[in-house]
Amino acid sequence: MTLVKFNSDNSNKKNGLMTGFNDVFDSIFNDTFFSDRMVSRVPAANISESKDHYHVELAAPGLRKEDFRINLERNLLNISVELSAQESQQERSFNKREFSYSSFVRSFTLPDSADVQGIEAKYQEGVLCIDIPKKEEAKMQSRQIEIR
Repeated sequence: MTLVKFNSDNSNKKNGLMTGFNDVFDSIFNDTFFSDRMVSRVPAANISESKDHYHVELAAPGLRKEDFRINLERNLLNISVELSAQESQQERSFNKREFSYSSFVRSFTLPDSADVQGIEAKYQEGVLCIDIPKKEEAKMQSRQIEIR
C-alpha cells in the first residue's frame, strides 16, 4: 500500500500549469509530516497559583510515571523524560508513523516564596501535576478592612 497525497479536484484545471505547480507545493507544505517535524516536541505546560500553592501541569500522554525525572537545583525545577527507541517484537512496515515519544527537558524558575521542601508530584490521565507550597509569609492573606 502506498499513500499519496494529492488534490483530486479537477475544477482548477482551467488555470493551466500554475494549478499543478501550486498543488505540489500545497501538498508538501500542508502535510502533517513536515509541519509536525518543524514544531518542537516539548509538552505544553499550565502554571497557576492558588492561595497556598503554585501549580505546574504538563500534558504528557502516553508516558508512565517512571519515565519522569524531577530535580531541583537551587530554585530551578527540572522535569525531564529520556526515552530510547524501543524495538517492536512484531515486524511491521509503517506507511505513516505519527506517534512520537521523545526525550525532553522543561525547566521552571521557582519564586523565592516557594517552599521547596514540600513539593509533591503525581501523574494521572496523561498530565503530570506538580504542587509547590508557598512559604507561610507568602500565602495570600485576605481580610475585610473597615472604612472609618
